[in-house]
Amino acid sequence: MNLADALARTYPSINIMAKGSDTAALTSSIRMRGLNPNEVLVLVDGKRRHTTANVVQNSGPQFGSSPVDLNMIPANAIDHIEVLEDGAAAMYGSDAIAGVVNIITKKQDHGLNMSAQTGANAYNGDGWQYQIDIDGGLKLGKDGYLHLSGQMYHTDHMIPFVRDHRLIGSWPKNAYTVGYYTGVVANAKSVPVNSNQITSTPEETRENLGIDWGKPITDGINFYGLITYAHRHAEAIQNYRIPTIAPTIWPNGFSPIETIEENDYSATLGLKGDNFLGFNWDLSTTYGADEDRIYNKNTAIPGMLASTCSTNPSSGYYSAWGCGWSPTKVRAETYRFGQWTNNADFRRRINIAHTVPMVLAFGAEHRLETYDITAGDPPSYQVGGAQGYAGLGPQSAGSWSRDIWAGYVDGDFHFTKKWDVDLAGRFEHYTDVGNTENGKISTRYDFTHRIAIRGTIATGFRAPTMMEQHYSAMSVSPTAASGLLPVSSEAARILGASPLKPERSLSESGGVVVEPIDGLHVEADVYQINLRDRIVQGGTTKGALAQQAIEAMGYTLPTSSLDLNSVSAYYFSNGASTRTQGLDIKADYTFHLHKYGTLALSMGLDLNRTRLHHNGRSSTGSPLLNAQTIGYLTTASPRSKIILNAFYTVGSWDVNVRQTRYGETTDMMTYSDWTDTTLTCSTGGSLRASNSCFYAFKNTPLWLTDLEVGYRLNRVWHFAVGANDIFNVRPRKLPEFVRSTGALYDTNGQVPINGGYYYGRINASF
Repeated sequence: MNLADALARTYPSINIMAKGSDTAALTSSIRMRGLNPNEVLVLVDGKRRHTTANVVQNSGPQFGSSPVDLNMIPANAIDHIEVLEDGAAAMYGSDAIAGVVNIITKKQDHGLNMSAQTGANAYNGDGWQYQIDIDGGLKLGKDGYLHLSGQMYHTDHMIPFVRDHRLIGSWPKNAYTVGYYTGVVANAKSVPVNSNQITSTPEETRENLGIDWGKPITDGINFYGLITYAHRHAEAIQNYRIPTIAPTIWPNGFSPIETIEENDYSATLGLKGDNFLGFNWDLSTTYGADEDRIYNKNTAIPGMLASTCSTNPSSGYYSAWGCGWSPTKVRAETYRFGQWTNNADFRRRINIAHTVPMVLAFGAEHRLETYDITAGDPPSYQVGGAQGYAGLGPQSAGSWSRDIWAGYVDGDFHFTKKWDVDLAGRFEHYTDVGNTENGKISTRYDFTHRIAIRGTIATGFRAPTMMEQHYSAMSVSPTAASGLLPVSSEAARILGASPLKPERSLSESGGVVVEPIDGLHVEADVYQINLRDRIVQGGTTKGALAQQAIEAMGYTLPTSSLDLNSVSAYYFSNGASTRTQGLDIKADYTFHLHKYGTLALSMGLDLNRTRLHHNGRSSTGSPLLNAQTIGYLTTASPRSKIILNAFYTVGSWDVNVRQTRYGETTDMMTYSDWTDTTLTCSTGGSLRASNSCFYAFKNTPLWLTDLEVGYRLNRVWHFAVGANDIFNVRPRKLPEFVRSTGALYDTNGQVPINGGYYYGRINASF
């Protein structure tokens, strides 16, 4: 029922996170070919889509990303989706490094389509979902159209059973039991061992609207537009807090809940025609924005309840909302990202010397991007902040903007009937990071109508996003402080930060397209993407220098009780260069069995490997990436993915079976509380919580099976029942000694944690 899930289930080179953390759990995104979501360009009807304002703050493969949230586009407004697996920066935009997803909306001027679907996780008995869709077309006069699409979606939490080590009451020899409750705290209350529900999917309610129209206004000139709007309310359960955290408010402990109130909207207006000095032309303007208000509820601010709390603004324990009480709901922060894009595109067929047919295309683009951060309620960040998720203080707030100017030219030459060559170049100027020039050359040769070869070489460029440059977060408690500093700040420069540079790429691909017999289509492509100056987490510093940097951000630290060993700060950096290599194979064939029906078979395969070629250095000379963060870049995405699909129709019945094999992933896991505290890391220090010794956890390959059976009652009504992941396959469980509080799975890659989803659906088309 979600667009990102649908792409991941049908396209082998596209994957999604098994489960997001903190605010990342509240936004939908995709990764292509193992790269970061920021390296995928998403278009709607060929126009650049704005991204979310919500940045991924937690370590992992998607760290720092603020991608297009695909689920904020009404899925029933979509006619089809085009996926271009090529470095296409010279054609569509400089950040199209992994590829391009172009969503084409419905433009029918007639008909009415409705559907309703509901289902749940049959094995858990939770995770109930429902979705209601309606879309239809109307004529605008005799020659125009108006297509309206509306959608409502809801899902409950899906919560696996997880034992929290703090609540079990027993543990292995030499386990680290500081912070444990049952069996440690005198007169402890009886708390269920599965009280921690952080391993769960968010609850979400979403409403989507799409309005698409087109109308000729004079002969050869068409006025068109697209408006989308979506609202989301989502809630993600955070780690359970034991009863000693805020006993006066939550005597039985509590699970903070992180929530989002999100409004996402976009409007495109355009004129296009078919004869301006012989050129087809298209002029358009698009404004889109995403606004997010992040809250904590079911929470507490222990610092306000502590005896050290002070109402003196000069104190390191200052609370603006007073002391001796605590709110249970606070706003943590507000984000807004806006994007205004203006395009002029021209295209014409030319016959050079009456011998070489070509298509000439060129155009220009201006884009204004704005980014705003509003500080949260004071209790969310003062005296240690809210439990669950620390808010942003005024030091992190601000408003920023930049302009981007671009121009491109593309020439597609047919030197012979069998040989095609495409040359493209693009120039972009960013007012904050400078200029880029990108080029692309593609060629295809058709030996016969049954076999052809093709190849592409392209350069790419991704400027750091506004979020990567300006986002910051800080958590300050009476004994510790940690957080992310904006790389553009003086505070980050104290730690050795330098302004972010753009990521640059060089991509090569080559392949063959064959049709050995009529109707059997096979294509295979190899590819390589060299990506340097990747923007990653880096520059982590601890101790006195980190304290100095945090204070330079304007934070007051409680120096009398502060443990310098618990003070750390980091920033975004151009810390890595990688090489991604892979193979894509696709094939399809349809058997026409006459009175026995039709069987359509398809297969997709993606083999993918990323290696680190350069690890940057911090100001102290130490590597920016350790084994764990290197693994996020290189081994957290499936090494392979195979999708086999069979769609059979006979009479009024249709059956679809899909088998998906997710290949191996490996994550370097931190040794946790059940690790023997007497064990040491080979580089020194304790093995538990080591930042240099990790446990290599492998998610072994898994097969997921999807099945749907449908029946068409008549030309209007269609009924279907089915199951995604019918056998309830979930990620491999983590060993106890690398399970952080409430953890059950490695949630970075491979298969989703949802398990088997059984559903029923009714469709009606008039």
